[in-house]
Amino acid sequence: MFMFARVSARLIVGTAFAVSMIAAGPAAAEERYAIAMHGKPALPADFTHMPYANPDAPKGGKVVWGILGTFDSLNPLIVKGLAVQQMRNYVVESLLARGNDEAFTLYGLLAKTVETDDARSYVTFHLDPRARFSDGKPVLADDVLFSWELLRDHGRPNHRQYYAKVVKAEARDPLTVRFDLDGANDRELPLILGLMPVLPRHAVDVTTFEETTMTGPIGSGPYRVTAVKPGTSVTLTRNPDYWGRDLPVNRGLYNFDEVRLDYYREANGQFEAFKRGLYDFRVEHEPLRWHDGYDFPAAKTGELIRDTIKPGVPWPSEFLVFNTRRPIFADIRVRQALTLLFDFELVNRNYFFGLYARTPSFYAGSELSAYGRPADASERELLKPYLAHIPPDILDGSYRLPVTDGSGRDRTTLRAAIQLLSQAGYDLDGTVLRNRATKAPFTFEILVTTRDQERIALAFARDLKRAGIEPTVRAVDPVQFDQRRLGYEFDMIQNRWDQSLSPGNEQSFYWGSAAADNPGTRNYMGAKDPAIDAMIAALLDARQHTAFVSAVRALDRALMSGFYGIPLFNVSEQWIARWNRIERPKATALSGYLPETWWHRVDAQGPQQAK
Repeated sequence: MFMFARVSARLIVGTAFAVSMIAAGPAAAEERYAIAMHGKPALPADFTHMPYANPDAPKGGKVVWGILGTFDSLNPLIVKGLAVQQMRNYVVESLLARGNDEAFTLYGLLAKTVETDDARSYVTFHLDPRARFSDGKPVLADDVLFSWELLRDHGRPNHRQYYAKVVKAEARDPLTVRFDLDGANDRELPLILGLMPVLPRHAVDVTTFEETTMTGPIGSGPYRVTAVKPGTSVTLTRNPDYWGRDLPVNRGLYNFDEVRLDYYREANGQFEAFKRGLYDFRVEHEPLRWHDGYDFPAAKTGELIRDTIKPGVPWPSEFLVFNTRRPIFADIRVRQALTLLFDFELVNRNYFFGLYARTPSFYAGSELSAYGRPADASERELLKPYLAHIPPDILDGSYRLPVTDGSGRDRTTLRAAIQLLSQAGYDLDGTVLRNRATKAPFTFEILVTTRDQERIALAFARDLKRAGIEPTVRAVDPVQFDQRRLGYEFDMIQNRWDQSLSPGNEQSFYWGSAAADNPGTRNYMGAKDPAIDAMIAALLDARQHTAFVSAVRALDRALMSGFYGIPLFNVSEQWIARWNRIERPKATALSGYLPETWWHRVDAQGPQQAK
């Protein structure tokens, strides 16, 4: 739990230093202002602001978010509870800040400079002597070490996994901390440590840290928690004494005096509240609603603005995910058969107005995707020990998802699916598909939480009935859905994975074997594949961009070969609706929309009274 504690004896703040990337030479290391995963930072050392921010954006006003779900904790760094995710960045900062116009480059924030060697066997952060927590206490190397130990031992599974790779950590002086990484074989680890949230030792009780709490954390970020209505809303107020307001990475960001996060239990009610102006913007995920749901007066007069943004990162991918921990989905032939039975052409035409494309790649729309590309020599070498589990058509790039006639009654795919199910031990008994040995009918539950998910699940259920399968579609509220998803208590769910142009350690969190039985990870399918683990290790070890791309494509082939989910669609655009009292920069980041770059129009009224 975050809470105030008695201040212990502190080290005196010392000299300032300046965040760095790898030195050009193989041996020497030097302090630099930024660190890039591959290549060099795009911005020069004397940059004044991020290219996607308006450095002259006015400060003031407030913005209200409308969030689907609820919360029972303000600590997003632990597994327990449903946390308010905006505590990160808005309240609790990291050593370095992302450059959202680049694949993976970090610039100075709490740390003014960074240094590492060519082998990335260590990383040293030099803290900015101006850095302060919101209670006025300085941010010191002691706080960084405390945060590393705390999250390594008590944090979320991804933090525990990443930070356990550190061999040794020490404070070289009050403002300098070094992490030794020798033997970790993880070239991304210096950047992962750069994104580590930094908490104050004097204000955190380690004994209760893993418990949910409604007490706002003490952080060094631009906002402080000033009001909490449990499960309903959280109010963040901009700290007028924020130490990092004028840093180049922050200029033009965090412009609102107040950020209020309002929570809604039900999707339709959430949208109706938006139409009434009760919150300021929404990210639309339902094509039907985007296509014909914004026909109310404010949208016609221009009081409401709709933005279509095309980010430069891999397209987010939606899947119907098989929980392979369940015996019914343990056989890959069953998963292949059910993939054949999903009629995308029918669903895309009837539900999505043909707005979506479909690919089985987990990195669709980017150079990292293996779909439709033959494996190059480097990929084949990486996959050589695992070729028995990689189908030839996925290796040579000729594999294609099944295409139906769009009638909902395609006989070709049905026959192929029935044949695979028979090979897996299931036979049709009249109109019911049964297990050949036990005579038990083939049935499972599809867990959904939104109207759109329910529509897709019901359409798929109709497809499955043609093969004698009787699924149950169960709709639950967002809270129960999240709890069951995090605990892997489902047969099948719909899930979306968002990827960057620099996949790294988080891939182990998504589909690594170590994450499969660890509640709270995103390996919802329960994948345990040595090929996946080896490809993740290869991409982390890659030094050159070409080797990195080959490793990610090889990982993509291993994932596609497992048929862990039924590809539903890929989203190549971001649909944003906002009331015109909220303005945004003309430039858009490579990663897409960024609410922290927006501001309140000076002559505009705020949102209506909260619900």
